[in-house]
Amino acid sequence: MHLLQKTAPPLVAGLIALASQFVTTSTYAQLTPIRAYYGVDRSIPIEVRVPEGLEGTPTIILLEPVTATIVASSIVEPGRVDLAAHFPILWRSPTPRLLYAQLTIGLEKVGPALVLRPLVEPKPAMLLNPANNAPWFMDPRTSKPSFDGRNGVITFGPAEETAFTGLRIEAEQIAVVRTTLGEIRFVMRPDAAPNTVQNFLDLVRGGFYTDIEIHRIVPVRADGTPFVVQFGDPTASGNGGPGYSIDLERSILPHDLGVLSMARATEPNTAGSQVFICLSREGTKHLDGRYASFAEAVSGAEVIRAIASVPVNAEGRPADPPRVTSITLENAPPYGTGPKPISWRETPEGVR
Repeated sequence: MHLLQKTAPPLVAGLIALASQFVTTSTYAQLTPIRAYYGVDRSIPIEVRVPEGLEGTPTIILLEPVTATIVASSIVEPGRVDLAAHFPILWRSPTPRLLYAQLTIGLEKVGPALVLRPLVEPKPAMLLNPANNAPWFMDPRTSKPSFDGRNGVITFGPAEETAFTGLRIEAEQIAVVRTTLGEIRFVMRPDAAPNTVQNFLDLVRGGFYTDIEIHRIVPVRADGTPFVVQFGDPTASGNGGPGYSIDLERSILPHDLGVLSMARATEPNTAGSQVFICLSREGTKHLDGRYASFAEAVSGAEVIRAIASVPVNAEGRPADPPRVTSITLENAPPYGTGPKPISWRETPEGVR
């Protein structure tokens, strides 16, 4: 798969005092949705559970993505509550946006947050000919693009009015990628690319990423900047996928060291299961807006470095490929309390 995919496929009791509390409260969800989807202007029933031994007033706070800025808060009682009744803003906001609902007891955040994702139809991506801005199409005589699509301009449109139909709600989870060279943990960014995140999590839950080669490693580009490592094709040929394609999303997450993004073919709406891990900002910033970045590594920089150091041939094929043995999901820590993405730390540029 041309980043990067060759051809389009067919249609994520033990310790003491606060440490013990953190393990207990981050392992089990304290806010549990009754179902995944809630229609607009309807009630949003969820279950609130307060762990034993914690004292204080149970409160749910709505948080902005990334910054964890508090948007609103409401005191709740344990048991079943209607989130819509506590937060009318969820249905009344003029511009629906993704938020996180976090339980607090006193001043302590407890358990994983709920991801409140608005259901709004995305604008489709189109590839334009840079010469005349004509839509990209396949030549039926040759089954090839009618121009060099790699140099095409991607645009999102048309700007049609879309309906806000409700919310998809689930507990935030972290993807644990286990490889033959070690473990990498990724936090999802549904605020940046919600459909891409959902597709990845669905594949992970179904066991798709089990015993798969890391089939492409490009430690540096021609200009010397660190580039990507890629996996997600059970055939390891670069052409395989999950048997369907998803549309390109206009992600707001910059490609950077440790960022996970979707590989695809030349035509933008051809992503499926192949993903790549960025090795530097300098080497991947040109992918912004052209590929759907959707997660950030919060640990495993040394593993990414080890994978990028595996010897490869001129086409980026490793002679002895490392493998992704499995990807599993774990409940995330309370929102805003977990480790920062590795690209935010004092890390040498790239992973050479």
